[in-house]
Amino acid sequence: MEHEHHHEEEENPKVRIVKIAVAALLLGVAVIIEKHTHWSTWQYLLLYLVPYLIVGGDTLKEAFEAVTHGEALDEDFLMSVATLGALAIGFLPDAASQFPEAVFVMLFFQVGELFEGVAEGRSRKSISHLLALKPDTVHVERGTDTLDVAPEEVLPGEVVLVRPGERIALDGTVLEGVSTLDTAALTGESVPRQTGPGEGILSGCVNLTGVLRIRAEKPYSASTAARILEMVEEAAENKSHSERFITRFAKVYTPVVVALALLLAVIPPLLGGAAWSTWIYRALMFLVVSCPCALVISVPLAFFGGIGGASRAGILVKGASHMDTLAALRTVVFDKTGTLTEGVFEVQAIHPEMLDEKELLHLAAHVERHSTHPVAAALREAYPEEKDDCAVSGFQEIAGKGLTATVNGMRVAVGNEKLMEAEGAQWKPCERKGTIIHVATDGTYAGHIVISDRIKEDAAQAVDALHGNGIRQVVILSGDREETVAETAAATGADAFRAGLLPEGKVEAVSRLLPEGKLAFVGDGINDAPVLARADLGIAMGALGSEAAIEAADVVLMDDRPSKVALAIRIARRTLRIARENVALAIGIKVLVLILAALGAAALWMAVFADVGVTVIAVLNAMRTLSPIAPNPSPSRS
Repeated sequence: MEHEHHHEEEENPKVRIVKIAVAALLLGVAVIIEKHTHWSTWQYLLLYLVPYLIVGGDTLKEAFEAVTHGEALDEDFLMSVATLGALAIGFLPDAASQFPEAVFVMLFFQVGELFEGVAEGRSRKSISHLLALKPDTVHVERGTDTLDVAPEEVLPGEVVLVRPGERIALDGTVLEGVSTLDTAALTGESVPRQTGPGEGILSGCVNLTGVLRIRAEKPYSASTAARILEMVEEAAENKSHSERFITRFAKVYTPVVVALALLLAVIPPLLGGAAWSTWIYRALMFLVVSCPCALVISVPLAFFGGIGGASRAGILVKGASHMDTLAALRTVVFDKTGTLTEGVFEVQAIHPEMLDEKELLHLAAHVERHSTHPVAAALREAYPEEKDDCAVSGFQEIAGKGLTATVNGMRVAVGNEKLMEAEGAQWKPCERKGTIIHVATDGTYAGHIVISDRIKEDAAQAVDALHGNGIRQVVILSGDREETVAETAAATGADAFRAGLLPEGKVEAVSRLLPEGKLAFVGDGINDAPVLARADLGIAMGALGSEAAIEAADVVLMDDRPSKVALAIRIARRTLRIARENVALAIGIKVLVLILAALGAAALWMAVFADVGVTVIAVLNAMRTLSPIAPNPSPSRS
């Protein structure tokens, strides 16, 4: 059961501030009264108990509940024991009163808790903005009525009305209306994009200008917004290596220090080393210092903030453990089509052998009718008359080679050279640059079609940024022919490339690169699921609408910009650096105060600073993960 710290989440910060102010005022009054009176110890105890209980009542309650739940070694218990012990010291023979210090320690503890709660709240806002992706209600058309219902109640095929200023709740297709969309919550980009009839639309966007009628294509549970929220929840549960270390460390460290504190309180007095009050006081400081809250709070908070900061930049990291891998990357492997290139193909030339140009294009478009590959879309767009009288059947996709089908009783094969060889067709090479689609009919070569793709405008910048961030090699793997891949590699500045690869060939190529250091594969996440899974880190590019991408990848870039890969690496490295700073700060100061406490050179307030003060500093340091990342350094490529 997660028990620690839940009271500060429930208590209103304003109430806490009032309690702190009243207790501080009463503490000051009590100190003045003590200086000018000669009361008994019991009377002074009752005087100081008033501010002590005002400011520390919740802490005492939490400590009691911790004991009843078997979690006695949390910070509330340790702080309660230390301050109650300080109050009790005043009743030991020849011991100085510690009443004011006990109240001050509890007061300081509550001030620290206040700052910590504010810092945690700001960090959580970096993630909680995603919760706005889901509106409470949607306007669904049913019969002649428009009803307001929860997004979960809308069925695929129903029509939803979205007015200007409203957030789109479900993935769908625009039926009527023209508008601009704010996609910042999804992509991190502030520039609105246009939409109109026939265009696909993703949940989570905000409709800015016109009224839209949208046909829901998926239930809410399968929508982009729902999947993002699910990913964020999973990411919060997926601990990094550093977080797992801190959890194990705290479980061992705290009980050991508590045992040492007990020995410190008992053994020296029994050996005649000093008065009981002296060693009990030192043992109390040990108890306060022993609480590892600076570690168990600030380190996970750093990763939580890092994931939130990445999401604001349009980068979804599916768990803190992937931050570790991102920061350690040495090799980045890119798929070519749709990753470094636009994936928007256009027919550039048609070279028939035994048919005219129109007939060759006609056959290729029919065979590619049901394919989702960008090349197929280019062929269909070049020959839009696919709904003619042709009889097409027997579609078969051959992985890494192409497709075959029967068109008007004739076997037609459309694909690369390997497919032609399998069909027994004597294919001819082409000197034009681009992707060459060969066509064979009944085993006889019929010609080829040249299709070209455009390199993304930030592809070269992406490779430069990776080199500038210490990535040793950037590699391109593609199933396309060597001339086309070589052109892309030269234009982007990639270090190496391999062409003509089947899906299993990409897996083999990545496997050979893995021993050279942590490796990320960047692809569209649809056709590259095996290699995404084989790499140390799978990154899906611009594939929010693809369930395959979200499932296969560890990181999802919410737009089509390959330059976001370098940004993700820099965010991860900054997050790990801040987490390590917090570990060094917390452990260093705690060890120092523990030594001083054992030697009798530390006061109780120093012990509290080593606990609460360091926690506040570490939490504030962790909040740096929320700030925007600095621009990429100038790459130093030779």
